[in-house]
Amino acid sequence: MIYLVPSLHSRGNAMSGLRALPVLLLFSVQAAAASPPHWVASWGASPQARWDQSFVLPVGVPASFEQQSVRDVVRLSVGGKRMRIVLSNRYGATPLQVGEMRVALAGDGAAVMGRSRAVTFGGSANASAAPGAVMVSDPVDLPAGALARLAITTYYPAHTPVSTFHWGGQQTPYLANGNATAAPDLPAAVRFPGRAFLTAVLVDAPAATRSVVVLGDSITDGNGSSPDRDRRWTDALARRLAPSGVGVVNAGISGARLLGDRMGANALARFDQDVLAQPGVASVIVMMGINDIGWPGSPFAPRDAAVSAEQVIAAYRQLIARARSHNLRIVGATLLPFEGALAGTPFEGHYSPAKEAVRQHVNRWIVGSGEFDAVFDADAVLRDPARPSRMRADYDSGDHLHPGDAGYRALAQALDVSALMGNSGRGIEPDGARRRPRR
Repeated sequence: MIYLVPSLHSRGNAMSGLRALPVLLLFSVQAAAASPPHWVASWGASPQARWDQSFVLPVGVPASFEQQSVRDVVRLSVGGKRMRIVLSNRYGATPLQVGEMRVALAGDGAAVMGRSRAVTFGGSANASAAPGAVMVSDPVDLPAGALARLAITTYYPAHTPVSTFHWGGQQTPYLANGNATAAPDLPAAVRFPGRAFLTAVLVDAPAATRSVVVLGDSITDGNGSSPDRDRRWTDALARRLAPSGVGVVNAGISGARLLGDRMGANALARFDQDVLAQPGVASVIVMMGINDIGWPGSPFAPRDAAVSAEQVIAAYRQLIARARSHNLRIVGATLLPFEGALAGTPFEGHYSPAKEAVRQHVNRWIVGSGEFDAVFDADAVLRDPARPSRMRADYDSGDHLHPGDAGYRALAQALDVSALMGNSGRGIEPDGARRRPRR
């Protein structure tokens, strides 16, 4: 339908002067309508299956919820005018039942800022996800800017085994009795080291917005950084890229491997769901493989055979092939130095000269093969120039495996954004600001 609108400069009766209008403003209802939604992944936490008590690390997450609420605090990378919340029942054997969910901007601790919004699924507050399924909420009209913090509170009314969770992540949730979804604060809440079921936040962002997924292990998950302070290297990268409309999704899992399972499925098994299924993803960084090398013969995998450089490289090649088949840019990150890793702890045995030789072989291939679309030489950023097999002391968290806050900041600052985004990153300055057009 086309409407005729009188010029703002016309005089007298608008209807009588319609024929003499010097300018007609024409517009269609379709053009005036809101632009279609552009959903982009802004935050993520990769799901893991719960492991049994025979493993060297305890889970530390409640075995189940019943008539209890969990409040998760998350920090977005890019913002949007609306959002969707995603729950995962990937490893559940029974349906996941949700009684109610609300989301609000987060304040300090477990407090919320302003009025929380109800989250519905198919128009209902009550929802159920079948075993193995994900559950995506309806759009929630809660505008949130880049790097905004959210408080997402979910009430589980029935007995709910925590079979799908994310261990660690350096951001601890709050557990409260009863339906506390609308509570402004949770003073009596108990905290635990992991997330249950919450796996993604999507935002309805401007059309040019896209995201980068970082597929990794505990180094990507932020072990060694200050808890609850958003000090992971992906957090620092998000701060760099947010002004340019590029989001960062953390798909790191502590203990993750390219080839083996235990603390999460192997990278080849979870690549489709944790990377390819993320809406708006334009690029993926692969920063993993050190656990494939370090775990065999250690308390983490005492009976596993040593992994060769050729096996690690074969896994990379599979990830490259799958990314390219989805027109996704893939960046390979070199493996960090780890001499002395976990020495003097119950997990000693992670490092050996033979394992170091495998790491060096893998890194030479990443840098020199040309098979990745681009390379991020993370090893060169953090290694000690006087002893390249070891991490620089000022970047080391103290366990000689994970960086500390300074090391994670250094990684984020060293990443070449043009290599990360390819041609689509030409309008982004290294500090995240858009370049001015050339005259």
